[in-house]
Amino acid sequence: MDDARHDRESLLAVTTPAFEPPLGLRSTLMQTILATKRPARRLWARRGIDLVPLSTSHVLDCGDGVRLTGMLTPHASSRGLVVLIHGWEGSHESSYLYSMASALHREGYAVFRLNLRDHAGTHALNEQMFHSARIGEVLGAIRAARQLDASNDLFVIGFSLGGNFALRVGLYGPENGVHPKLSIGISPAIHPRHTLEAIDAGPKLFHGYFLEKWRLTMELKSQAWPGRYDFSTHRPLRNFVELTRRFVEDYTEYETLEDYFERYTLTPAMLVNAASPLAVITAVDDSVIPIQDFDGLRATGSVLAYDRLLRGGHCGFIEDWALNAWTEPRVIELLRCAA
Repeated sequence: MDDARHDRESLLAVTTPAFEPPLGLRSTLMQTILATKRPARRLWARRGIDLVPLSTSHVLDCGDGVRLTGMLTPHASSRGLVVLIHGWEGSHESSYLYSMASALHREGYAVFRLNLRDHAGTHALNEQMFHSARIGEVLGAIRAARQLDASNDLFVIGFSLGGNFALRVGLYGPENGVHPKLSIGISPAIHPRHTLEAIDAGPKLFHGYFLEKWRLTMELKSQAWPGRYDFSTHRPLRNFVELTRRFVEDYTEYETLEDYFERYTLTPAMLVNAASPLAVITAVDDSVIPIQDFDGLRATGSVLAYDRLLRGGHCGFIEDWALNAWTEPRVIELLRCAA
């Protein structure tokens, strides 16, 4: 067996990777907070990498009149284009996304950091509100990003809700002209009802954080489209399941919450039988994404790797006091394996 084949088979066999942060970094709370609060740009600047002057902002025509924005960081000798998708209420500037982009660019990849609808201050760009079933416009955005950078191979990586989108790109992309060599979901929210229930039942800190983010989005959307939206009956609600139900009934094309959830709920069977290769990285101690949602998933079929870590929190996976993320070298390893 040659070394390349041996390396590939070793990667595919891993289900409990070696990730053991020091004692002070092991808590779910610490890992989750550091995912969004570590100073990624400053940390990477110390290593001589600053994406800001290397990147250009773009407004993408995603079809059907929809426009999304993002930041392209090209590479002179690109090994491929990686499209990164942030989590709910994140953006191209989110710490976890910026850090992953920096790690990938250092390894020779062109990177496009995509902003979902109504994120990164784009509430005035499209009249209809963002919701999580809008996979068509994300596929359109990736097709448009490919027009900007035609690097040979395409990879898609998403975090949390963005991880759900990334996995759906792997599922539905090939039939829509998008052909990723690998799509990776990091802490992917594959069962939306369970995620909302976990937020409602979880730590008050996380619940309050997400609630304030949602209320700000309602305010910004109302300001961007005067007279179009009235969230007066939504704002008093504190339960995320009920808040989402009200939003779905009032401002989406779906008649029921169950209808809406069905559009972006993913199962292990769906992932294993996807139309293109996938990988999943998640943590048992994630208080937002129940690990039970992944029961039965393993590295087989279209799932090239399933990394089920005991620790890592939600999108954290911080492995040392230098605030390095274990997911970054792991993702680079997976991309090399898939190329």
